[in-house]
Amino acid sequence: MKKTAKKLLAMALAATMVLGLAACGGDEGTADNTTPAPSTGNTATGEKKDLDKLTIMVDGTVQFANPAHGGAQFEAELEKLMGIDVEIIMPDHSSYYSTVSQTFANPDKSYWPDIVLMGSTYYVQYAQNGILVDVTDMWNNSEIKASGRVTNPQIFEDSMIDGRLYGIAPARGNGCVTYVKKTWLERAGYTMDDLPKTYAEYTEMLDAFAQLSPEGYALTSSGLVNLEAPYTNYLPEFFWNAYPDFYQTESGEWVDGFTQPEMYDALERLADGVANGWIDPEFSTNQTSDCRNKFYADKCGVFTYWAGTWASNLEENLALIGSPSELVALEPIEELGNYIERYAPMWVITSACENPEQAFDLFFGTMLDGAEGQSLWTYGVEDLHWSTKGETITTGTGRKAKSIDYAEGEFHFRADLETGVSLYNKNHIDPMLGVVAMEEGKDVGANAIEPSAVNSANLFYANSVSAPKMVSNDAMYKYYSTVMAARIMLVELVASGEYSIEDAMARYQNEQGANVKAILDALNK
Repeated sequence: MKKTAKKLLAMALAATMVLGLAACGGDEGTADNTTPAPSTGNTATGEKKDLDKLTIMVDGTVQFANPAHGGAQFEAELEKLMGIDVEIIMPDHSSYYSTVSQTFANPDKSYWPDIVLMGSTYYVQYAQNGILVDVTDMWNNSEIKASGRVTNPQIFEDSMIDGRLYGIAPARGNGCVTYVKKTWLERAGYTMDDLPKTYAEYTEMLDAFAQLSPEGYALTSSGLVNLEAPYTNYLPEFFWNAYPDFYQTESGEWVDGFTQPEMYDALERLADGVANGWIDPEFSTNQTSDCRNKFYADKCGVFTYWAGTWASNLEENLALIGSPSELVALEPIEELGNYIERYAPMWVITSACENPEQAFDLFFGTMLDGAEGQSLWTYGVEDLHWSTKGETITTGTGRKAKSIDYAEGEFHFRADLETGVSLYNKNHIDPMLGVVAMEEGKDVGANAIEPSAVNSANLFYANSVSAPKMVSNDAMYKYYSTVMAARIMLVELVASGEYSIEDAMARYQNEQGANVKAILDALNK
């Protein structure tokens, strides 16, 4: 086996271990597609010939790629717009990166897809080892960049590794804000004028909410440290300025944030949070869908989740089950200062693709064309996921059913094809997060964004900073996944009261010290 393949296999095994310890931190969506069959004709030969097919691996954030949500129609529309056969591979969302790792661990590139959606951690790890195609020149020479429609050029700068670009992010990374149920605030005696602004005030509110909860906890969370940067998404009020990963200090030195004094303090707060009944004790087994369901079922009153579209999603889903639906998005507490925006997931072209330049033009030229293609990736298929026809749409069932009348020419989403309970609100590109604008007059849904989503997004972007920049080197590639798995495990052991902070850090040093040193030596040389 080649050296690169051996590295990939080691990484795949480590990454699989990480994924067994932490819930996936993206939006959501599932499908039951199996591991992909070989991609016909995609063996790297060095020749560039016209493509007759593109294989594309996606996670659940491409909602309409899911067969249950019109995947066949979405794929057909892509084929029509790109003029090429398209095969979408959609592993189960919760095990997506396990599948990605196993796919690239296979030295036979005929099993690799042409294009893959990849989170920032994996993007950095795979960028400089021959797996991902360098698309810097393709981007710089693209019609998209020259169009004048790029509204956030900084995201492309931030996505570079050693000055080179290995993928394209069609939208900002976004991040999480803390949502509180207004009815719980009122029951606990709060008004909009005395929302918590400090950690002491926040935990005082959590104490009151724990007393109101039938389950005895105030907030729910999927994990304590998450796999994807910025890692602290779902419990920011407990971390403050602690960052459980490698980062560069103002002096230029790289340090392991997991062993810094700020992390000791954060671990103490997390342990207090579990012991005092503030944090859902099932944090280690919760999927994000479990957390949403607990929030909907009124088991807790606080939930930190994605800004923007998810604000209106949460309110709509609460209303559909007859629960009070108004949510309050909190500004970050004083000790936290700012929420953290994650690095955007990247669309990458793999080295298995026989003609990367053609794939770039077809795929990104459609996704970011400012017209039909971008609309497809933003809103879905016309007259399936959205429409401008005059019609009445009914959501919900029984006594909770609700009918909505739409006038001819009025843009609206249609009901969920799988359940019919709620309306769709986007496909993959959140219209509030896109970094390439639609052409004048081509954005069919421009006026259809819910005010609660806009307010949530505005609050986040007015009170957020970018996650520390990620880098890649051989030592990171070899050891990072193992180190991250240890961090996640030890945080959970401390929070659950099974380990003291001192014992956890001693174990970390004993088991991961050499790996951490190798990474820091490489970063600081």
